[in-house]
Amino acid sequence: MASPAPATDGIGIANLPNQRHKIVAKRGAHFTIMVVGESGLGKTTLINTLFSTELSPPKSYNRRHHKQLDKLTEVEIIKAELEEKQFKVKLTVIDTPGFGDYVNNRDSWLPIVEFIDDQHEAYMRQEQQPQRSEKTDLRVHACLYFIRPTGHTLKPLDIEIMKRLGTRVNLIPVVAKADTLTQHDLQLFKKRIREVIAAQGIRIYTPPIEPDDEAGAEHARILIDAIPFSIIGSTEDVKTPDGRVVKGREYIWGVAEVENENHCDFKKLRSLLIRTHMLDLISTSEELHYENYRQQQMETRKFGEPKVKKLENPKFKEEEESLRRKFTEQVKAEEARFRRWEQQLIAERDRLNKDLEIAHSAIKQLEAELDALQAGYGRTTGRR
Repeated sequence: MASPAPATDGIGIANLPNQRHKIVAKRGAHFTIMVVGESGLGKTTLINTLFSTELSPPKSYNRRHHKQLDKLTEVEIIKAELEEKQFKVKLTVIDTPGFGDYVNNRDSWLPIVEFIDDQHEAYMRQEQQPQRSEKTDLRVHACLYFIRPTGHTLKPLDIEIMKRLGTRVNLIPVVAKADTLTQHDLQLFKKRIREVIAAQGIRIYTPPIEPDDEAGAEHARILIDAIPFSIIGSTEDVKTPDGRVVKGREYIWGVAEVENENHCDFKKLRSLLIRTHMLDLISTSEELHYENYRQQQMETRKFGEPKVKKLENPKFKEEEESLRRKFTEQVKAEEARFRRWEQQLIAERDRLNKDLEIAHSAIKQLEAELDALQAGYGRTTGRR
């Protein structure tokens, strides 16, 4: 006879979180992060620093300006699998080289916005298929927008793309290379950015404040106060004056430490992205941004109907405008040539008319002389 199961308090519903923990631990997780900003702001370095590994090799900007002939914002996808304490996370990093690097940056955000929408569209199409066991999911869970540390305020390009990104993805603004500003200038710069974000109605990700978790709520308030996060990215080990070896950048005046909260907000940003709010970023993407996209598309399209794509690639628009300018210049050149030809014809006509008048005058004069000769000849004949 089998021994009875050990008695427990209650019926076992409270054990459900433990079951869920086992499922999640076995399945792992996937997280997709996008980095947007001008070249040279340390996007790749920050990603490598965040996850303590070289996900992407450092980029060389020696030929940075040679790409300006393309005038196209690209989208690069980097995939990696990270493991910590036997828990695996499939990480996808989406980089956007070329954004904001040109003199004319009009519509340079289109490839970025279209990529985000295309991932929602691809996932929605997969959900409509009979077989849904293996779905490819590249929906962006967090977007780090890198702001150049000018010390002034947001540029019009920053405002424009942040408005468009904020309605599609969890937007997290960061001030790049914070070690180039003094603490006073940095705090003033962050204040101005917050004022512009509020005035322009830009939607950014705000950590939720849980009323039943005082410690978590206090941590969320600290994170909210730090937005936009000031960051210093470095994968190099440097030695501080007191003998410590830390990640940071070495200067004549000392060392700017990556994980020193008196120097930057790197630890706060890492906590937001990984330690405390990764799950909320994922759920917000799925339950808010994806559902908003799905609802909007379902209201304007029939079931199974493909999405109508607008062919507004900035590269094609630039070529179209170049062709239009060339055509206009050719038309103007032909019109000018026609006017010159017309003026030459009018001048030739006037010359011919004048020659004709001279000829008519000469003919009349000859006729008069002929009439005079005939009259004189007639009088001479009569005398005879």
